[in-house]
Amino acid sequence: MTGATSGIGAAALKHFTGLPDTNIFIGARTNKHDVHAGTQVLPMDLSSLKSVRTFAESIKEHLGDRKIDILVLNAGIKATDNKQLSEEGFELTFATNHLAHYLLARLFLPNMAKGSKIVITTSDAHDPAVIPFGPKTLNIGELAYPTENSPKGMAFYGATKLCNLLTANALEAKLELERNIRVIAFNPGLTGDTSLMGKQSVSLKWIVSIIRPLFYVISLFKPAFFMGTAKRSGEALAELALGEVVLPEGSIYTSLVRGKLTFPNPSQLAEDKNIIDRLWKESAVMVGIPE
Repeated sequence: MTGATSGIGAAALKHFTGLPDTNIFIGARTNKHDVHAGTQVLPMDLSSLKSVRTFAESIKEHLGDRKIDILVLNAGIKATDNKQLSEEGFELTFATNHLAHYLLARLFLPNMAKGSKIVITTSDAHDPAVIPFGPKTLNIGELAYPTENSPKGMAFYGATKLCNLLTANALEAKLELERNIRVIAFNPGLTGDTSLMGKQSVSLKWIVSIIRPLFYVISLFKPAFFMGTAKRSGEALAELALGEVVLPEGSIYTSLVRGKLTFPNPSQLAEDKNIIDRLWKESAVMVGIPE
């Protein structure tokens, strides 16, 4: 798992730790976390592709001949000012939200068990029909190396979440027939008590508690603006990963709407085969692996 030490991931983790005969490996910037027996935290900084590779190698050493049954790629950061860079010089949000998870998925593919699952957390911010600032086009180069024409703020974040969904579609197409590996792209919806809302200070928690009823009223007309909780989003993530909720045939995208898992179509851009293929190939070049 990535993103398992706070927010949605931490809530999901509680549903995994009670499973019998289960080993859980978590990647986090520091391994100084109190975790349940059977859970190991290994150091990984998603803003560094070098760190991602080191983490992957460490996991493979721990696995030995065993295979991975569930890979949860959940971590994410909110958009920066486009001036912060990753260790390799990519825009930080793009590198963390997309490139690191793309690389992890590629590195772990040989270690995935037959019938296993890859769950990637995306967002309905990828879809302009749902969230107005969602991307209507995708210029991969301008995400990796921002210019004046690049998206800003949450529009940039939405573009990175589109990349997550495009990656999920690419993986599904490549793996479904060959390896019978199920890929799920999960939108947890607007969640008020996660790090994407900023550091959870006492004052911020108070503000969220004040505005939550307002978002509830708005959600009666615009369901995507229902403000959920990390507890419910994490529970839904666990239900999908463990197969307690099964997506309809031919679907990989599921969206948590007003606390219930729904199965809408993603944006047209997310299903554009040319863009799916282009992102896969350009990402491979960026992370330095064969297509």
